[in-house]
Amino acid sequence: MKRLFPTAVLLTLLSFLFALTATAAQNWPQFRGPGGDGHSSSKNLPLKWSETENVTWKVPVHDRGWSSPVIWGNQIWLTTASEDGKKLHAVCINKKTGKTLYDKQLFEIADPQFAHKFNSYASPSPVIEKGRVYITFGSPGTACIDTKTFKTLWTREDLVCDHFRGAGSSPIIHKNLLINNYDGADVQFALAFDKNTGKTIWRTDRSIDYDDIDSKTGKPLADGDWRKAYATCHIANFGDGDILISQGAKANYAYDPMTGKELWRFEEKTCHSAANRPVIGDGLIYFTTGFSKPFLVALKPGGKGLLGEKDVAWSTKRGASKKPSLTLANGLIFVCEDGGIANCLDAKTGEVYWNERIRDNHSASPLYANGRIYMCSEKGKTMVLNAGKEFKVLATNMLADGFMSSPAVSGNALFLRTTTHLYRIENKK
Repeated sequence: MKRLFPTAVLLTLLSFLFALTATAAQNWPQFRGPGGDGHSSSKNLPLKWSETENVTWKVPVHDRGWSSPVIWGNQIWLTTASEDGKKLHAVCINKKTGKTLYDKQLFEIADPQFAHKFNSYASPSPVIEKGRVYITFGSPGTACIDTKTFKTLWTREDLVCDHFRGAGSSPIIHKNLLINNYDGADVQFALAFDKNTGKTIWRTDRSIDYDDIDSKTGKPLADGDWRKAYATCHIANFGDGDILISQGAKANYAYDPMTGKELWRFEEKTCHSAANRPVIGDGLIYFTTGFSKPFLVALKPGGKGLLGEKDVAWSTKRGASKKPSLTLANGLIFVCEDGGIANCLDAKTGEVYWNERIRDNHSASPLYANGRIYMCSEKGKTMVLNAGKEFKVLATNMLADGFMSSPAVSGNALFLRTTTHLYRIENKK
């Protein structure tokens, strides 16, 4: 005779499984979320909102910063900076209530580097894990903060890098390492900190020949843009171990994430200032090449040394964004070009399924959840599109101020940072 689970045991198991699922969906630990690809597992994000609809709370964020919010447990972390770049702050907000839990100036910079008016002095996003959050403003300063006591555990202010138009690369965590890009006008390198102490574990200089040096003077012929980049790293694994995908000016690199050893380099010398985060899937690496006339490239993994055309699955100028990152979902690549043109391409072939103008300029990276793509514009408009081969607008939403930051998700709530406020948006029903 079969023995049945007692009802109490079955309910306990179901509750445990539900709790695991719920917990997994609560955290948004880095730029573009748990997988670094802009995906959320939420099935009940709001479709519609406004200043008066589906807003749980709205709180102002002082000064100026384009960093995207990160979330762990009941804490939301972001950064901001004074307009002149002299005062650099970290801010922690209670996820449930919107109350400020921590707001502290971490660094004071006597003579800040120049930052373009389109950028901010607080554009790199934090990265968070249980018990610790890592805050960076690029070379001006990086800090590790205990999220229970709010004590600063370590800082680094000794890194030299002329960000030229302001920093933009966000750090990532890999095992015991905190890894970030430093691609400036003067020096260009990737670096791994010991996340527990802040000490340098490895530093690898970019290996590309920028082809812009005057042989007589030894100085660059072009300005610093041709050596500059703002991109965020990504860890990939194609069955042969982890590799670090790290994009700089004129080239995309793969490194051993534990040692910094260069594994391969793919060059595109007509472009510079790459600013987005690559996405990995369908056995390929997808990225765009930056300013000023970008390509969208689908790169085959497994190469060594200097890669060439044989390593490219496909590439196209159609739908190549400069700032917003790509989104891969359902075998499709979704792209929002900076000028407000939305695109859908086949991830394996690059075939364009649709190419539609949704207007406004875009800097934020799209969000994918439950068959929908959310695209946030610099004017405060969010277009919600069907994530399929046919172009379909599901909703158009408007907030008072524009988006430079990318969305974050926790549970069934959207956390949207505009240029002035942070919102918690969720279905009220």
